[in-house]
This record gives sequence, C-alpha cells and structure tokens, in this order.
Amino acid sequence: MPAVPVDQPEHRSAPLLDHLARRMRLRVETVLAPLGLRPRHLVALTVLRAQGGSSQQALAGTLEMDGTNIVGLLNELEADRLIERRRSPEDRRRHVVELTPAGEKRLGEAECALAAVEDEVLGALDARQRETLYELLERAVGGGPASCAGAAGGPSCSAAGEPGAC
Repeated sequence: MPAVPVDQPEHRSAPLLDHLARRMRLRVETVLAPLGLRPRHLVALTVLRAQGGSSQQALAGTLEMDGTNIVGLLNELEADRLIERRRSPEDRRRHVVELTPAGEKRLGEAECALAAVEDEVLGALDARQRETLYELLERAVGGGPASCAGAAGGPSCSAAGEPGAC
C-alpha cells in the first residue's frame, strides 16, 4: 500500500517552477544566441555591472564557479571585448575584471531582448503580478546575488509603459 503523505498541500510549486524555467530558458537561449551570449555570460556581465567590476576570485565566488570555469568564461567574454582583465595595482597576482563599453552595450541589448521574452512567457500576468512574482522569487532564493536581478543600474526596456519596447 502506498504511503500517504501527512499534511500534503494541495499544490506543489516545484513542477510549475520547473516548467516555467524550461520555457524561459529555451526562449532566453534563443534570443541571446544572435548576440553571441549564453545565460552564464549574461549573469557574469550583470554581476560585473552591478559591482562596478570585481576581482576574478571574488567573481568566481559570487557566481559559485571554480577557477578553471571562471577563466574559461572570462576568456570568452574577453575575446568578444565585453570585459577587460588587468592586474590589480595593489596585488599583481590578482586580476581585476571590468565591463567594457561594448560589454555595457551588449548587456543592454540582451536585457531588452529578455524583456520581450518575459512579455511572452509571463504574458498572462499583469505588471503588478509580475512584480509580486519577482519579489516572491527573490525572497525564495534568499535574496541571492542582487546583481543578478538585472534591474540594478540596467536600462529601462519598457518605454512609455509598452512591454518589450526598447
């Protein structure tokens, strides 16, 4: 006989969140590809913008990546001239990573593309409901890296209140 869970809530969020995340991820990957970006690039660029640059080691910690993976990620971004790495004047063993003007521009383009994706995937929600969803998700992840929010210092992609307008 199957075990019956005690105090089983009527609804479970995990399957819905997984489905929504898959839909969002597929659309995000599709709109980022023409910009030469992948989601991990977007997160790194967003963090760098929010922090005004970072040491390579601190960025690896923020992104929860090991040293080898962060070097590979930064090599890709540097090859596209979206970031710049230079030796720290205080400690020559440390690298400081900063967005370039081209990185700022590409990040803005990506954020506008993401606004259109959110309009598509979250189209059943009005602006107030989207803000509530965002706040709840932010709370659920424990505040997470605030810089991953995309809103901190980013361009507004809703001109005159029109969703997706850049």
